[in-house]
Amino acid sequence: MDDLAAKRGGFMLSRRAFLLNSAASVATGLLPERASAVERAPTILKLQRRSIDVMGKPASVYAIRQPDGAAGFAADVGAHFRVRVENEIGEPSLIHWHGLTPPSAQDGVPGLSGPPIPPGDSADYDFPLPFGGSYFMHSHYGFQEQQLMAAPLILRDPKRYPDDQEVVVMLADFSFKPPQEIYASLTGGKGSMGHMGGMEMGHAGMNHAAMANMPASETITPKKDAARMGKPDLNDVDYDAFLANERALDDPQIVRIEKGGRILLRVINSAAMSAFHIDLGEREGTLVAVDGQDIAPVSGQSFPIAVGQRLDLLIQAPKDARPLPVFFVLEGERRRTGLILAPRQAPIPRLPDMADAASPALDLALEGQLRAMSPLAARQADRVVPIDLTGDMASYVWSINNVVWDPQTSPIPLKSGERVELAMTNRTMMSHPMHLHGHRFQVVEIDGRRFDGALRDTVLVPPGKRVVVAFDADNPGHWAFHCHLLYHAQAGMFASFKYS
Repeated sequence: MDDLAAKRGGFMLSRRAFLLNSAASVATGLLPERASAVERAPTILKLQRRSIDVMGKPASVYAIRQPDGAAGFAADVGAHFRVRVENEIGEPSLIHWHGLTPPSAQDGVPGLSGPPIPPGDSADYDFPLPFGGSYFMHSHYGFQEQQLMAAPLILRDPKRYPDDQEVVVMLADFSFKPPQEIYASLTGGKGSMGHMGGMEMGHAGMNHAAMANMPASETITPKKDAARMGKPDLNDVDYDAFLANERALDDPQIVRIEKGGRILLRVINSAAMSAFHIDLGEREGTLVAVDGQDIAPVSGQSFPIAVGQRLDLLIQAPKDARPLPVFFVLEGERRRTGLILAPRQAPIPRLPDMADAASPALDLALEGQLRAMSPLAARQADRVVPIDLTGDMASYVWSINNVVWDPQTSPIPLKSGERVELAMTNRTMMSHPMHLHGHRFQVVEIDGRRFDGALRDTVLVPPGKRVVVAFDADNPGHWAFHCHLLYHAQAGMFASFKYS
């Protein structure tokens, strides 16, 4: 992959509206006096169609690229995210900045943040970037994310690892079947409203707003559920290939490295439905950040990564000319993808696309060890929101608190300034990576054990498990909260929070 070459409360505008508002601002003298043309010039991100090769066959997919072909966006922490998205794909789209904390109107969720960008139109974004880390951008419209409408979003801190070679890896799952056909096969032909801001209604139960005000004493522990649960369901979709930087292991990317140098490997799981284990083989790595946030270092040779999560690893390269393969093994299976880190003189091996043994299901063993380097300030929760993850594979209906999302579903109300805890209990036989927009949360409990865990924006909740996360309601607006498995979100495992 090529190197990645407003203030809070701003608005997302079409290009026409942006120009009109800019002209009005100039006429009334509202632009900052010291703003230069260079400072105002946005980075252009083009939404495009393109063709790539997957296992020797052409595949039509999407891209988010700058005019020079660079994928996504990179900047130093403290800069502004000043971006113009130009839609060239001939259909509506809207891009979400996964892990960032923009103003609500710029978050990129149809129906919550604003309308989709029409074909041939554009939208402008401008907000500060107060913290660094590994993030990514992806479409939140329809099934475009399945067709690789995603790209890295890297915010570098010049004081952190300035001399290390940075390698960014985007993981993806790929099918030659259209995603609409995949979804129809999962749901038995049920339709979808076409974007995560509007799934069809069914099996409605509890009201989200009422659930938000339940006292903590009424939450339910998952012990009985876990006792009667058997083997979890894994991998809804049978994919044709798994990709690392858009390449399968029949033709892996070769990244040239320096002998004896240190590599900062930024792994982004932008797959639609697939979790992986990062396999470093005989080489040990050090996990230094999750979801863009620094943690107390953890060493190992294998690390789990759920959908929507990011892991930053430091790897010491060999001092000789040996290649260093890095594999990503599909959860519960032998299938894998990967790339090769290699000095220029290194021989390049042929890598089989099957591991020697099937990988285990992802669990919370590593999550329970992680500790944030900059945890939330110690504070009692003002509100505990019980979140039951509900649904089943047979009917392929997925929900939160037995409510299948609908555009008319009431948001969960919060109050600005509150410390909020989300007490998530998984009542299903599948793991759910739960993602909260516009906020960073801290993992504070797993199955009744309280601890000061990692700061994240996406956390895995396995079957029968209870995971509690805490966040401060410090970014007013209307925010999505959903399972990051694309077809689960489309089938209803989606909710929202709202406060002003």
